[in-house]
Amino acid sequence: MSTLHFTDANFKKEALESDLPVLVDFWAAWCGPCKMIAPYVEEMAKEYAGKMKIGKIDVDSNPKIATQYGVMSIPTIIILKKGKVMDQLVGALSKLDLKRKIEENL
Repeated sequence: MSTLHFTDANFKKEALESDLPVLVDFWAAWCGPCKMIAPYVEEMAKEYAGKMKIGKIDVDSNPKIATQYGVMSIPTIIILKKGKVMDQLVGALSKLDLKRKIEENL
């Protein structure tokens, strides 16, 4: 499974109402650090398919959700469980750190 694409329109159904934990990567096309972690996010989406939903939301196209979660800088990763924020990471992180955070929140 590849990375999901969250939008202001589908976020409630796909992320907040999910039975699985959800990792949301807030990003933008012009963001260098976002591009650095994108392959890790994609890899984790495949590795954790069926255990966690992993997706991205473009803050330029979907500002409502970014504002709702107080995203001030990107990349920001938020992990949700049953609609509640369990963890939040700001800035580029290593593949190992990303994997560790996923494991902590499964």
